[in-house]
Amino acid sequence: MKLYSKIHGHKGQDLIIMHGLFGMSDNWSSLGRKFSKYCRVHLIDLRNHGRSPHSIDFNYDVMCEDLLEYILDNNIQKPILLGHSLGGKVAMKFAFTHPERIAKLIIADISPRKYNSDFHENLLATLYKLPLQDFDKREEIDRVLSYSFEDKGMRLFLLKNLYRNEKKNFAWRFNIEILLEKVNNIQEADYVKGVCDVPTHFVKGGASHYITTKDEIIINKHFSDFSIATVNGAGHWLHAEKPEKFYNEVMGFCLL
Repeated sequence: MKLYSKIHGHKGQDLIIMHGLFGMSDNWSSLGRKFSKYCRVHLIDLRNHGRSPHSIDFNYDVMCEDLLEYILDNNIQKPILLGHSLGGKVAMKFAFTHPERIAKLIIADISPRKYNSDFHENLLATLYKLPLQDFDKREEIDRVLSYSFEDKGMRLFLLKNLYRNEKKNFAWRFNIEILLEKVNNIQEADYVKGVCDVPTHFVKGGASHYITTKDEIIINKHFSDFSIATVNGAGHWLHAEKPEKFYNEVMGFCLL
């Protein structure tokens, strides 16, 4: 699959950034431009997200192959991969599958283990039931969602996926039908086998529970060359909540 991307910069090492579930390349525009002072930055949309094509297939195997196709098509040699959440799992899958093709790995607030997807399934089910054609303003949709989801930051994150289709009605950029059907495919981390020798930097949010002390034991078992840093005061969306601290962690590792 030919993935949509935005590229910032034209010098330095290639840095490929992959967003999380329900995210897209636009979420990383500010940091992408900042990273481009030192790197050639590729902000990609994973399949069934953003402006990349929709598909009935959604699992780590196909997303890993999408990334390989992107690297080959763009003649990228030994990039650094940066993935947040779902994107971090795709990056780890790629590192275990094609370790010779990448230089370094940066994993933002996700571990190489199984995560329950019940919350995401319930969220998708709620979004799927929304009669988008009946709304005229984003604020109206936000108000309805607020009855089920109190976190305004999360709602605003989701609403960035809204756009006007050819009929001028609101629609979701992500493939809501397939994500609802197959989001449980991304629970697992069964691709984590053996030991990955790619230098890897895990960056976790201090207020997040996605990387625990038990997870650090798993990381130590499967990564021979790793480091873990904490962005204090940040939750799961650490790159958006504490962009300066996150930038410093990423660049400090990239420029080693």
